[in-house]
Amino acid sequence: MSEIEAGVFAPDHEGALVRPSPNFGPRRDGKRVTTLILHYTGMENGEAAEALLASPESEVSAHYVVHEDGRIVQMVPEGERAWHAGKSFWQGETDINSCSIGIEIVNQGPHGDFPDFPDAQIEGVTALCLDICARHSIRPERVLAHSDIAPSRKIDPGEKFPWERLHRAGIGHWVEPAPIRGGRFLALGDRGQPVEALQSMLALYGYQVPIDGVFGTETEAAIKGFQRHFRSQKVDGVADVSTIETLHRLLSSLPVSVS
Repeated sequence: MSEIEAGVFAPDHEGALVRPSPNFGPRRDGKRVTTLILHYTGMENGEAAEALLASPESEVSAHYVVHEDGRIVQMVPEGERAWHAGKSFWQGETDINSCSIGIEIVNQGPHGDFPDFPDAQIEGVTALCLDICARHSIRPERVLAHSDIAPSRKIDPGEKFPWERLHRAGIGHWVEPAPIRGGRFLALGDRGQPVEALQSMLALYGYQVPIDGVFGTETEAAIKGFQRHFRSQKVDGVADVSTIETLHRLLSSLPVSVS
């Protein structure tokens, strides 16, 4: 029996505590780590989250948990496939678990009226993300929210997560969001070429949307996911001028090889 099978392993991130979870398997089809997914726990506290992630019955896990005080706990070795993404999609990939590392950030989310993330916690998240991205050569645009890869069913890490702060520290892709103002907008039920163009832009960035010119629930969910990450001042699923302009800015700022 290997050390991993026995539940004992050395942390990949220096200083991390280890609490092994049995919920993992091998990465499939030889896939390597290209993506970092950030979650919030959405539970009462970090201890409850760790207990869930360590329970065989839960069939969920993450590589890391970051507590409010900045403590980092590793639960699955980075070389293994943790079970954190669920049914998800990004840029054509549907097995996100096999190509990603998942970080659960302790935060009550909707169960605690979306509390702010403490500075000590964000400092811990920042250090961990910088280390992971450096060791795995993860590009900024591949640091994503759970709500990016599964926008129809997930909202974490939520509108209060400080994506801009992480970007200033060298983590993730970011552009200054366009100011919210009046003007033409697209919303649920709209049809036509402008909707198709919007869907094409969302799909080009990575979101799973049909490109059919119909603003349906999948398109609305993708817009909400985009807004949560890049224009969190107003998350309503409406593609207003600010949302569309911010999406344009984001695509224009991508490396040529990606866009």
